[in-house]
Amino acid sequence: MQEVLFSLTWLIPLFPLLAFFAIILFTGRSRHLSHGVAIGAIALSWALGWAVAFCAFCTPYLEENVIHWAIPWFPTGTTTFPIGIYVDPLTAVALFMVPFVCLMIFVYSVGYMHGDPRYTRFFAYISLFAAGMLGLVVSENLLTLFISWEVMGLCSYLLIGFWYEKESAYRAGLKAFIVTKIGDAFFLLGILYLYSQTGSLSYGVIFSERVLHTLAEHTVTLPLLGTWTVASLIALLIFGGTVGKSAQFPLHVWLPDAMEGPTPVSALIHAATMVSAGIFLLARIFPLLSVVEPGTPTLGVIAFIGAFTAIFASVIAVAQDDIKRVLAFSTISQLGYMVAALGIGGYVAAVFHLITHAFFKALLFLGSGSVIIGCHHEMNMKAMGGLRHKMPITFWTFVTGGLALSGFPLMTSGFWSKDEILAHAWHEFTRQGIVSWPFFVWLMLTLAAGLTAFYTARQICLTFLGQPRSHQAEHAHESPWTMTIPLVMLAFFAIFLGFAGVPEEFPLLGSLFGHNWLHHFAGGELPATPLSWPVMGLSSALALGGLGLGWLVYGRKPLLAGQMDPLERAMRQRGLGWLYQAARRRFYFDELYQVTIVRFVIQLSRMCYHFDKHWVAAPLVNLVGRVTRLAADVSAAFDRVVIDGLVNLSGRAGIALSTLSRWTDDVIVDGVVNGLGRATGALGRALRPIQTGKVQNYLLVAMMTIMALAGLYIFYH
Repeated sequence: MQEVLFSLTWLIPLFPLLAFFAIILFTGRSRHLSHGVAIGAIALSWALGWAVAFCAFCTPYLEENVIHWAIPWFPTGTTTFPIGIYVDPLTAVALFMVPFVCLMIFVYSVGYMHGDPRYTRFFAYISLFAAGMLGLVVSENLLTLFISWEVMGLCSYLLIGFWYEKESAYRAGLKAFIVTKIGDAFFLLGILYLYSQTGSLSYGVIFSERVLHTLAEHTVTLPLLGTWTVASLIALLIFGGTVGKSAQFPLHVWLPDAMEGPTPVSALIHAATMVSAGIFLLARIFPLLSVVEPGTPTLGVIAFIGAFTAIFASVIAVAQDDIKRVLAFSTISQLGYMVAALGIGGYVAAVFHLITHAFFKALLFLGSGSVIIGCHHEMNMKAMGGLRHKMPITFWTFVTGGLALSGFPLMTSGFWSKDEILAHAWHEFTRQGIVSWPFFVWLMLTLAAGLTAFYTARQICLTFLGQPRSHQAEHAHESPWTMTIPLVMLAFFAIFLGFAGVPEEFPLLGSLFGHNWLHHFAGGELPATPLSWPVMGLSSALALGGLGLGWLVYGRKPLLAGQMDPLERAMRQRGLGWLYQAARRRFYFDELYQVTIVRFVIQLSRMCYHFDKHWVAAPLVNLVGRVTRLAADVSAAFDRVVIDGLVNLSGRAGIALSTLSRWTDDVIVDGVVNGLGRATGALGRALRPIQTGKVQNYLLVAMMTIMALAGLYIFYH
């Protein structure tokens, strides 16, 4: 039975892909048929995905006996690229998360997108989006992964700019497409270089011990950058794809603007697809990272970028007023946790947080969408308030997701996964015994944890507590069941999913499974991160302290309509208003890129245009014109002298030949014929007299002839 299920894994991305084509080709304008096909397809993917995942969970030593199936795809001259499926612990864990979260978002979209004029198109796009992510998860090699990766890039552009009537929406879609393509260029360079070194992109080949050892031993010297091992350089190039796709510093600027798309799209991008793909890619190439020498800058760059992104985005989130943009910067921050964990070797911790984050972040985004619909599309939290009693299901599920995001001690999945990352960073620091980059990673992530709890409490208080601060909030209403049921189901996993990764040393809960189940399944031979009570205690204190401080600032005396943000007022009083304003404006990175990179590209384009017009195109056109005219003149002269001369000569020769032919015909041929005729006539006239008609004359002539012949005969004999 297990073998049959594993052999059907390739159908998981096929269902939503077929749904995409079916919707655009056959459903027409039928809304019910469109969402029915999309939800039915993703439901089949979810059912088969969970069946494969649970079979994998029950397969002993799956990390050593990977389910690998591939067929030849297209030839490259000397080799043939395969296409197939690859089921290992990472794939199984992703199949547990991706199709289920996608299914919840699809169901939620029925209520959220109700009445939209492009309803059918929306479900076609999200079906293709899900197919791209599922194809990436089950891919057998980096080439098909990259193709799925680019499919998601296209879908993000189409869905972020879905309401393209708004200038901000289509600009956001274009921005996301261009910025992520910068990272994709590095990713493509990485897989091309990897292929040039190994001759393959299949995981079974490139992650074999022999190939990894070769990549770790060989070196390459780069101008200005010195000598690198091939493994380090490839890993860093592929990491560029993660920086773009998972919105890590400095390519983080596209993700906040992606909130211009419908909220279900935001949930897909931030939880089940797109940004999760970047972390999945980095986790997928972890065998390559594991052979990189710790002293090389590759791992340090990865860890530092992740940790800096985590705290940087947390600071910005504190000053945001848009309910979805707070969550956007929260996503950037949490993705930074995962990247930093992989940079310091915390593979299991990163995968654990990737899965838990997908559930509670999908819950928070869908909850924010429910708030937006309930408040008649109002997104400014300062114009909300008082929604606790008007939208009770949304409120309690949103609080559940917020507590998971904050890492509320013991009771939420976010606590266990985030704490394992912090514990791993602390363990690496203490193991090395010196103040190195694992220490700074731990420090920045710990500070980010406190800020996360604070801005989460701020968001909950501004949105749900106090009195309504606008007409929209005053007349808010609970969302339909198609939107609230997914919230409840996601809230369940936001609480209980974390127990799959409880450390073995933790009392009571640690012995629930007899071991740390997630590490036992996904970690293989990797050493488990030891439980650190000081780290857990500090992170718990920061989570509770951040939540408590947020409630004291925003919940104890809820904001009234027209009041200034208490945090902004306090910072202005202390002369730090500039810092709050800078955080609200995202530290002016958009403006910085606008006046540097964007302006440089525009000026370069204009310079190339003018250079082409005045120095290349115009002179070239004039030169081509002169050459063309000269060629025309030469052609005319050649035609007049040579062609016409040959034609005229041929004509004269033809005339002469015809004259000769006529003379020959008239003089010779007709002369001979006429001469023969005249000779015959003369002979006839000469012989005519002997034709007398008298028999005796004829007998006389005959007798004389016979006698003449006889005489000749006698004479010669």
